[in-house]
Amino acid sequence: MKLFAREKQELPIADHFKADGSRWSLKEKLLLGLSFDDYRQQLLRNPFNWLILIVFAVGLPIIAQRFLFGLGSVTHASNDYPWGLFLAFGLFGMVPLSASGFMLGTTVELFGRKDFHPIERLALLNGLLGYFFAVVYLQVDLGMPWRLPYPMFVSLGPAAVLFLVAWHVATYLSVQVAEVLPSFFEWLGWLKGKRMIRSMVLGLTVAGIILSTLHQGALGALFTYAPGKLHPLWMSANFQWIHFLTSAVFGGLSMLIVVSTFSKWFLAWRCDHHFLESLDKLTLGLAKGATFAMITYLGIKFIAIAHDKEWVYLFTGWGQYFLLELTIGVFIPMMLFAFAVRNGNARMARVAAFIGVFGVLWNRINTALISFNWHMYQEIPYWKEAVITITIFTLYLVTYRFILYRLPILYEWKGDK
Repeated sequence: MKLFAREKQELPIADHFKADGSRWSLKEKLLLGLSFDDYRQQLLRNPFNWLILIVFAVGLPIIAQRFLFGLGSVTHASNDYPWGLFLAFGLFGMVPLSASGFMLGTTVELFGRKDFHPIERLALLNGLLGYFFAVVYLQVDLGMPWRLPYPMFVSLGPAAVLFLVAWHVATYLSVQVAEVLPSFFEWLGWLKGKRMIRSMVLGLTVAGIILSTLHQGALGALFTYAPGKLHPLWMSANFQWIHFLTSAVFGGLSMLIVVSTFSKWFLAWRCDHHFLESLDKLTLGLAKGATFAMITYLGIKFIAIAHDKEWVYLFTGWGQYFLLELTIGVFIPMMLFAFAVRNGNARMARVAAFIGVFGVLWNRINTALISFNWHMYQEIPYWKEAVITITIFTLYLVTYRFILYRLPILYEWKGDK
């Protein structure tokens, strides 16, 4: 696509009208202004697309097997280990990495930091897709998606933490759809719809703050269902909710830096000059916020250990593994973030962000899977479970790319505002 964007002056599409004054049709917008043959040619020319086809060719039949023959045919799930990779990575991992939506929405719309506007829509899209595919992972784990309304509307369990999480995620997902709609309406040219959503932006932002902070903490509270199964270093009944909340703050900011970095590397043709020129400064601003969140997270972690009197566990093998997680996943990226902010080094901040994303995912997998039943045995996920996890994540990447190619997320639409 980069080649076509260089060859054709009117590409990429950023307006409703062509150079000759005629209007782009919806079909032409979907095909990025290319003919069908040109579009097919650029698809086949991209080696990443061939890798995607291979992943789907292997993974989609296994997903079909899961729904035809049950969860036991593709996982090692049991009463001992009810939560495998689908939830450890897909739900507990992707939800904190999608926290950028409510944080940047709050920063720009509520606190008036308009300097973060160029990256706001990317943060909102990151939040929307992360939550949506977390629900997809959850549905693959639970099965029977047609019965999803039952626990939410028919057979209610309002005293259950999972009921709280389900309703918060569902309502917040609706809020995020509304927050991303203005870019879609700009692309369609429906200004009335955009103005209607913009008139509700303050209410949507406040709703996003309330819903997101509550369910980020509630995900941690889920582990209070089985306090005896989880290793004490990863489980603190009084602090578990705030562990998950504070790690989501730096996880979401780190993920936004990672996504914006990939956009700069691979989608520069789709980014406008304003986005590219301001990205280094915005990256350092996000890094500063992530640094404070990591300091808070480390402090609360050790306060929880002191409160629960668990110092003795730090001198065991599990304790060394716990300290390794904190060192690599939190302390090192925190120091790199601080160094980057102090010296104005955006490249260093990006390195720290990649490590920070890895650290959040590592923590969630440790909490939900590795340290679960620590006094019994460690479950190794079935290879088909890993393949399904990779396949759904690949679908997430494809959806991400499809939207960024078209909607005004990385660029400003040149039509009527």
